[in-house]
Amino acid sequence: MTSGIKNMSKDAILKVEHLSMKFGGLMAINDLSFEAKRGEITALIGPNGAGKTTVFNCITGFYKPTMGMITMTQKSGKEFLLERLSDFEIPKKAKVARTFQNIRLFSGLTVLENLLVAQHNTLMKASGYTILGLLGLPAYKKAEEKSIENARYWLEKAELIDRADDPAGDLPYGAQRRLEIARAMCTGPELLCLDEPAAGLNPRESLALNTLLNGIRDDVGTSIMLIEHDMSVVMEISDHVVVLEYGQKISDGTPAHVQNDPKVIAAYLGVEDEELDEAISDVEAIAGGNV
Repeated sequence: MTSGIKNMSKDAILKVEHLSMKFGGLMAINDLSFEAKRGEITALIGPNGAGKTTVFNCITGFYKPTMGMITMTQKSGKEFLLERLSDFEIPKKAKVARTFQNIRLFSGLTVLENLLVAQHNTLMKASGYTILGLLGLPAYKKAEEKSIENARYWLEKAELIDRADDPAGDLPYGAQRRLEIARAMCTGPELLCLDEPAAGLNPRESLALNTLLNGIRDDVGTSIMLIEHDMSVVMEISDHVVVLEYGQKISDGTPAHVQNDPKVIAAYLGVEDEELDEAISDVEAIAGGNV
């Protein structure tokens, strides 16, 4: 793959500026601003109901923000205001891919076929949107071979090549998670958004997930944003962490900075500001002062 990816400049691939999202009288997101750097893994964390999935839905076009700007900048320098694009334009034009909390595979198709479905638009374009593909013309055959090669590459990365011809529904849960990520990568995104990719995984499956995500960042150079409740995953692989509580940002920085931020400790313990000092003392006592 491309060399020198680890040394690429850390400009912002995504800028979220003064984002607000209101549902009736409920302000789910309130004046949120943060950046995700190119070539990094950015984690969006917070207690249940903090607004994390709402932010993802705004980024990927499922919701139109009440206020604010979301700017995606591709490697070419081309910029897209995501709040102005429809949900199907965001992956196609801005090159943003997403997975969901609930696995959405085609369980009756094979593992390989799931990755080929993700490249449907490329194959349709090669067919001229007609029956040219059925005629086996050289241009279509070349595109088909390239799609299969791309699918096999991602099956190797996801450690699923030996299951290529098995129905996707027969895979263990952790393997299905990796297949879903591999399928998203077959679309060639510059930004990959993952909604709780480690949910329900055992330690061995979490390790395989971490290996896959680190490879996507380090070997391919794709930037990743993830929502995650598994703090062992977040702290192990993230370069940058943004913490939400009640739709507002309470911390933003490296995993080490966030892990030691008193506001974050209080949010996860569910205490009020006036109880913060006592909560921090309790945490320090439990952890032997190493929080």
